[in-house]
Amino acid sequence: MTNQSPKQDIYTRVTTRIIAELEQGVRPWMKPWSVEHAAGRITRPLRHNGIPYRGVNVLLLWGEAMAKGYAAPLWMTYKQSQELGAQVRKGEHGSLVVFADRFTKTETNDQGEAVEHAIPFMKGYTVFNVEQIDGLPAHFYAQPVNPLPLCERIEHADRFITATAATIHHGGNQAYYAPSRDMIQLPPFEAFKDKESYYSTALHELTHWTRHETRLARDFGRQRFGDEGYAREELVAELGSAFLCADLGITPDIREDHAAYLGHWLKIIKDDKRAIFSAAAHAQRAADFLQQLQPTTTKEAA
Repeated sequence: MTNQSPKQDIYTRVTTRIIAELEQGVRPWMKPWSVEHAAGRITRPLRHNGIPYRGVNVLLLWGEAMAKGYAAPLWMTYKQSQELGAQVRKGEHGSLVVFADRFTKTETNDQGEAVEHAIPFMKGYTVFNVEQIDGLPAHFYAQPVNPLPLCERIEHADRFITATAATIHHGGNQAYYAPSRDMIQLPPFEAFKDKESYYSTALHELTHWTRHETRLARDFGRQRFGDEGYAREELVAELGSAFLCADLGITPDIREDHAAYLGHWLKIIKDDKRAIFSAAAHAQRAADFLQQLQPTTTKEAA
């Protein structure tokens, strides 16, 4: 039997799940939008205290909710359910989430001096959806109120995009970010099949916009259209758009012109079991950057 560290095991478990979805032609970060959500507005998965999950945990719990049919977005550990006087039902199976942090190790160098090193680590733990738990306080089971009217949600997205102060030009029939000119090009609003398509595309390009050297300086070594670095950046933009759409309460559009990337993403993720973690982390940083440009920023726990 191969002796794997817990850290490697987590990378393997998560990556294997994402690969299985992509091999079926499914982008797991888009699945929550493909069916009616019984609990109302689509949201990021939430901890028991209402704090949203971040990064790769969003993908993991979205996928779990869709696979097992959970409508409620709330999750908690077995211990947290017990502290609330509740009980996970017998026979229920939990879902994997991951926690990344650092610990400090002190070593003595060749000069006899004590030197501290920050060593990153990752561990997995199990959470349960509230639909798997009996006896929780009533508000955990309450159905959310109906989502805001469509016009209000779109107005909110307009304010979000405007607050970034990104240069956005409208015209033509292509959507792209041009780093050399540091500008976003979008087709005219009326050219999109619906409002959601426009806003999800704009948020995708805004995620690309964060990669500029004056912002997050994100560079995957891309040399030409369609190479590995290009595909990695497109994966970050897809995830970033999905995260932001969830934050803004908008159903994102699945862009058909991105279907060709599935094969590239599969190869990248199969070759590098940390790739989906890295892409989700970059997407989260991009979403955080854009959120911080807003007049009022709601801080989320890491």
